[in-house]
Amino acid sequence: MLQQILYPKRLLTQAIVKRRKKIMLAESAKKAFANPWNLFKEIYSSCLLVFCTIIVIAIIFDKNTTLASDVHPVVAFFILWLAIIWLAYVEGGQASLVGLPPVEEHLYKQTHATTYKIMTVVNRGENLDRYLMGRQFMVLALVFVENLCAHPLKEDKSVLGMPKVINQILLGTGLAIFFMTAMIGKISAQVNASRCMLDYVNNFFAYFTFQVARLIEASGLLHCCYVVQMVFAALSGQPLESSESPRTMPMLQKLFFWGRVIVSTAILCFSFAVTLVALFNDQTTMWEGVPGWLAVILFFIFMAIVGMLEGMQIAFFAIAKMTEEERAKSYWAKKTCDVLFYGDGRNLPGFMVGRQMMVTMCFFIVARVTTIKLNPGDGNIFGVSDGVQGFFETGLLGALITTIVASITWQLVASAFPMAFLSTPVTYVFLRFCLILEWTGLCQGSWVIARIHRKLARFMRDEVYIGTAEERAEKRKNDPTSFDKDEKEYNVKAGHLYPGVPTLPPDFKPRMHTFADIEELEKELKEHKKDVEERIAQLEIEKANVMKKEGPDA
Repeated sequence: MLQQILYPKRLLTQAIVKRRKKIMLAESAKKAFANPWNLFKEIYSSCLLVFCTIIVIAIIFDKNTTLASDVHPVVAFFILWLAIIWLAYVEGGQASLVGLPPVEEHLYKQTHATTYKIMTVVNRGENLDRYLMGRQFMVLALVFVENLCAHPLKEDKSVLGMPKVINQILLGTGLAIFFMTAMIGKISAQVNASRCMLDYVNNFFAYFTFQVARLIEASGLLHCCYVVQMVFAALSGQPLESSESPRTMPMLQKLFFWGRVIVSTAILCFSFAVTLVALFNDQTTMWEGVPGWLAVILFFIFMAIVGMLEGMQIAFFAIAKMTEEERAKSYWAKKTCDVLFYGDGRNLPGFMVGRQMMVTMCFFIVARVTTIKLNPGDGNIFGVSDGVQGFFETGLLGALITTIVASITWQLVASAFPMAFLSTPVTYVFLRFCLILEWTGLCQGSWVIARIHRKLARFMRDEVYIGTAEERAEKRKNDPTSFDKDEKEYNVKAGHLYPGVPTLPPDFKPRMHTFADIEELEKELKEHKKDVEERIAQLEIEKANVMKKEGPDA
């Protein structure tokens, strides 16, 4: 197979790149006009994204955001875009690192050195779970930073001379920064990373992001989650499986582990204390007119919504490995699965997009509810110093609470009790709502951003480099020395955050590959074939020149 011939893309000539761009543009135009409804959604969603970006930048340079007012508009502008771009690496990195474990590492060792470097760490012990825990806090922290950069201080202040109703709809509700984050920093990144896992993380910044996530987990900031992990694994009646090697100094390592658990629990309790005091005293950026007691209720409601959506993702991947008879034991679980796996299975990715929209919106609402802002004349909370009070006002305490209580905990519950998690009407209602959100096309511009990013970065599908899963399986059958890694079970396990490789149920017959998908893959393989042939021709010329100058023994 030609895709098994391994040559780095950096060796491609300019002529090859130009030819590829022309082909991709022509194919994209043909594909777009084949579906007028999708084309319409992409156009209006992209226009909405551009408009939201303009007004967010406008309020930053008008010094109408926290960071722009307290520091400088230019600083706020660059930090905002850095946070969005970094968020794209965090979200895309997760999609890549969750999908790559079943793929044998030697298949991409030569072509994707950085990806190989990351995956050798990911595939060792419980490093993938640790990474997923650390990256969850990174997502929340970056969203809270964006809120500081883009949340308007004066919501009634006119922007670019437009009616104030525009302020209320897009700025007052946080929809403007939501659309920017969802389309640029989240969905578009996951679209590309899910198809081009190898290329997406094959760079230094992806490696840096991976190590930062590991460092956050190693710091112990989130270690109280491990107590939750142990409790729900025990309640489920399933042993907490671990692939870690035996400890060299068990007593010392246990002491270090439980020490971090205690510190993490203390930090979480303190974060709750500070946040609740601020909420009851109306000392947050919550909308004006909302009393403190209602703000507290809304805080917990939106954390519960985030938790349900986070847990649903894990539960859906878990039940996908079950038979139809097993899923039918619960009325609501069966009803939910009937919708999720209806037709050709496209409701599953539709849910993932709608879920991402809903979760992102909830993140910004929670950020607004919990970000502390003292009123004129108020003393510092608990009488702390101005420096500590300034740290409180970054919103990171709210990010920590949301990460642990509204995200990781619910995922661990869903991994231990996936059927119980889906056996409620709430799950069914949320699924329907997520599908409606995706159908509206409000974030359809994500696919436009994904295509632009893919062309600029010259991403190619993973099949081009390593073949399809079926081709790899066939190769292993003919190679007795090959390690049968693709057939290893990557199921959801109680007490683990790793959702497993996304699959459809075993009794699901239709395939999700459309004619357009097959054509796109065929096109990329043909391009790669031409690239390889041209590179081989160049090497033959270089070899002939060397032999002419230095002789055949050179």
